[in-house]
Amino acid sequence: MSIFQKFSGNPVLTPEQFPDDIMYVFNPGAVKFNGEYLLMVDAATAATPIVFWLARSRDGVHFTIDPEPVEWPVPAAGPENCVYDPRITLIDGEYILMYASQAAGRGVRTGVVRTRDFRKFERIEQEENGRNNRNSVLFPEKIGGRYVRLDRPMGDNELEPSDMCISYSRDLAHWEESQVLMTPRPGCWDSHKIGGGAVPIRTERGWLEIYHGVDRTCNGFIYRLGVVLLDLENPAEIIARGGLPVLWPERCYEMQGRVMNVTFTCNAIPEPDGSVRIYYGAADSCIGLATAKLDDLVAACFVGNPTAEKFFFRRS
Repeated sequence: MSIFQKFSGNPVLTPEQFPDDIMYVFNPGAVKFNGEYLLMVDAATAATPIVFWLARSRDGVHFTIDPEPVEWPVPAAGPENCVYDPRITLIDGEYILMYASQAAGRGVRTGVVRTRDFRKFERIEQEENGRNNRNSVLFPEKIGGRYVRLDRPMGDNELEPSDMCISYSRDLAHWEESQVLMTPRPGCWDSHKIGGGAVPIRTERGWLEIYHGVDRTCNGFIYRLGVVLLDLENPAEIIARGGLPVLWPERCYEMQGRVMNVTFTCNAIPEPDGSVRIYYGAADSCIGLATAKLDDLVAACFVGNPTAEKFFFRRS
């Protein structure tokens, strides 16, 4: 059984709820802001570019869509032809958004902007290193005086296997000491590509990261979600990595769409009752809601690895 329980009324957001010629909605960044659940949604228009669009809800289920897409700042290097998969981190009193920034002639890079009100966005220009990068996720606090992020440097071929890396910065513009954090596991549900998903959650046992893993099958890719626990003081050290997925595609709205067989998250919202809420992209076409207990997600990091299971249950 999946650790995450899917909302019976899924999907909670569909293209039909948006006021423009939107064909698909998926992979939102999500936070609680001014007493509301705020989602920054990937919205694919009929002309194919993806734009960011905000949706707001008091109860986390029924959403009001802003009348227009977000007014997005243009990079100094020139206009983007596609933006997608934002992760939103509250740190030092402001929200930092990391997302995939794609432009003709320069591939895909991690774009970074900051905001305090989700109305005005200021770009943090990134040092160019000539390498594609995406799935960047900023930790919600500095560690050792530096910002820390998970990211996924990659080649030009989208089909190539990819590792998940960790990098550090003092100014959110220049990143250093990038190193491989995790690699795909042959024969497992995350055997082909892996990458950061939600903003890490601080727990007593370590940083809980909900990440995505891709398995390549005879009928294409399957995107599932898994969990890993990282050391609080040195997040480059893995405490335990769950052997089993915690969410996977099984419903029609997750298996059929723009990209088949996809459950993908860019967010995780801890709730006062000890649960975690995610708004996940389903088949790159609509958005579902799922919840799990935080303690169960931490425990899942120790399941599927006999050594880790023994370690967990000895300390519990």
